[in-house]
Amino acid sequence: MASRPRHRAATGARDGSRQRRLPLRFLLPALVLVALMAMLMLRGYVHSEILADHRVRPAAASDRVPEDVLTGGPVIDARSGRPTTLSVPDHRLVLTFDDGPDPVWTPKVLDVLKKHDAHAVFFVTGTMASRYPDLVERMVDEGHEIGLHTFNHPDLSYQSKQRIDWELSQNQLAISGAAGIRTSLFRPPYSSFSAAMDNESWPVTEYIGSRGYITVVNNTDSEDWRKPGVDEIIRRATPKGGDGAIVLMHDSGGDRHQTVQALDRFLPDLKARGYAFQNLTEALDAPSAHTRVTGLDLWKGQAWIFLVQASEHITDGLVVGLAIIGSLVIGRFVLMLLLSGWHARRVRRRGFRWGPPVTEPVSVLVPAYNEAKCIENTVRSLTASEHPIEVLVIDDGSSDGTARIVEAMGLPNVRVIRQLNAGKPAALNRGLANARYDIVVMMDGDTVFEPATVRELVQPFGDPRVGAVAGNAKVGNRDTLIGAWQHIEYVMGFNLDRRMYDVLRCMPTIPGAVGAFRRSALERIGGMSDDTLAEDTDVTMALHRDGWKVVYAENARAWTEAPETVQQLWSQRYRWSYGTMQAIWKHRRALVERGPSGRFGRVGLPLVSLFMVLAPLLAPLIDVFLLYGLVFGPTGKTIAAWLGVLAIQAFCAAYAFRLDRERMTHLISLPLQQILYRQLMYVVLLQSWITALTGGRLRWQKLRRTGVVEAPGGPVPTRQAISNDDRRPVG
Repeated sequence: MASRPRHRAATGARDGSRQRRLPLRFLLPALVLVALMAMLMLRGYVHSEILADHRVRPAAASDRVPEDVLTGGPVIDARSGRPTTLSVPDHRLVLTFDDGPDPVWTPKVLDVLKKHDAHAVFFVTGTMASRYPDLVERMVDEGHEIGLHTFNHPDLSYQSKQRIDWELSQNQLAISGAAGIRTSLFRPPYSSFSAAMDNESWPVTEYIGSRGYITVVNNTDSEDWRKPGVDEIIRRATPKGGDGAIVLMHDSGGDRHQTVQALDRFLPDLKARGYAFQNLTEALDAPSAHTRVTGLDLWKGQAWIFLVQASEHITDGLVVGLAIIGSLVIGRFVLMLLLSGWHARRVRRRGFRWGPPVTEPVSVLVPAYNEAKCIENTVRSLTASEHPIEVLVIDDGSSDGTARIVEAMGLPNVRVIRQLNAGKPAALNRGLANARYDIVVMMDGDTVFEPATVRELVQPFGDPRVGAVAGNAKVGNRDTLIGAWQHIEYVMGFNLDRRMYDVLRCMPTIPGAVGAFRRSALERIGGMSDDTLAEDTDVTMALHRDGWKVVYAENARAWTEAPETVQQLWSQRYRWSYGTMQAIWKHRRALVERGPSGRFGRVGLPLVSLFMVLAPLLAPLIDVFLLYGLVFGPTGKTIAAWLGVLAIQAFCAAYAFRLDRERMTHLISLPLQQILYRQLMYVVLLQSWITALTGGRLRWQKLRRTGVVEAPGGPVPTRQAISNDDRRPVG
């Protein structure tokens, strides 16, 4: 006997270890977010937003620089440990272009060089070569030479040997991936003439030589970066007396139209004077500086280019997504503010009536499955109704005695209908078949009504065109942080949305917690359907397509028990999100139909798809870019933009709370809700998309109830006060 508990305990431990594994529904979205952040980090690196060092060292003494270097040519070869310098022979010009390739100006420079049959040397940075590999490949294909100009363009005199090696290797990696070559030419950032070499830059040149590179500076500076004018660029780039020269120009770093125009005049003019425009090794009659890369090094380079290009495209897509979500958020808020205000003024004006007062009795359907902790509060709240009603509690195969609790109450006009477990739509249809009256109110078994709720809910049926009415669902258990977040969501999102959709005549959902239907309208569309997991959304869309008006009754308040844990909230919203997608897909033909169905399809379906599916799916981009901007800048603008979005949301939330006459104190948690809640909704929607795309099906997920919700000022339940232990679900 003693061994069995130990065996069960061991099994439980193993089960617990399995349960502690991160579920796929969390793992996959987390991996997507990590991948997006990795792509943003990579983009930040290749755009010099990460590891960039913009310090430039001032000139220093040069007493430790060899005299032969200070007075020698612009090509410095320190590979053997004994530095030598070379100069370009007379009437040979080596044009060099720094800081590229640039997507705008480098192609123009290449076009001019090709037009005049001239070769040059392009000292490219790794950041630009990684982003524009096709231009590096074109340079090589057209006979130009490539030189390294570091990856991030730092002043190497400030850097360690490890950082120098990193700059060189990453620069080579980019060139290898872009053009399939390695190069032995190097030009330090911020370099000048050989005579300008000093005690800080010379050790770097020596180290570069020990790594197998030839350092190339210049002896003729066009100073085109100053934009002094085309004539001045030509004058400064022209050597004196037929001397050979290495000419410094730029094909990146800003507007280079003067450089391009100067080249187009400079090349033919000096060619006519006997100059040849060659790359460096051609001018020196030396072997090419390029070496073909094969095997693993080539694959690594190509993989690097692929990742950088992917990060560029993904980031561009994220920026587009951010623009979309920004437009959706602002557009939705503007619509909600304008239309909800118009709705409130219309229904609150003196003398407003839907039609003749509705006084006839109605049937209230309460589908219940294992609602033992809630059902007594629910039924007692109905018995206090100011409107004549009958109550039908449809017990859908409960195993916790829900039906017995209602029967034991012995209340008049309350009937219990039992059925085998068949789901909520079947329970509602069963209740509909047994209802005595023409107007049917539906509510959840965990919800309580105020005494005036039913009366307010059925008054719109005075208009014979109204087929369904949505009530005002309130969160009853708002004393926890997650409850307060849902309270904000219900007031700000759901109820402002319903006012907006009411005005636009395309309300997508009658809430299951508090809704009323004209019985004849339900019968015309075949009753409640179990085709989707969001039967309330499904039936509402069907009513629109059948030509019925669906309206919102703001004073028909119902208090419902919201999920109290993240897991329960996830389960509920997963079902809602997936069910909404199912309903949109089911009613997709409304997009091309005529009449009321077509109107709903071309107005309601796009709005629901944008505001309830696409916007929450893209909303985490706001936080992704917030994090990126905080880390890599511009920090001030990023914070200002995020606070601007939050201010708009806070204004809308405050307006919604004012319309619903709610206390503003709950809005204290709004900033935290906007950060954390978006991530949860992102996980939910992403998992719903995956389920939909893979053809999976969800089952109904029963939330755990505590029975703590009561309507303000409502009846005091006769059952014993609920203890902490009672907050566990019924077994």
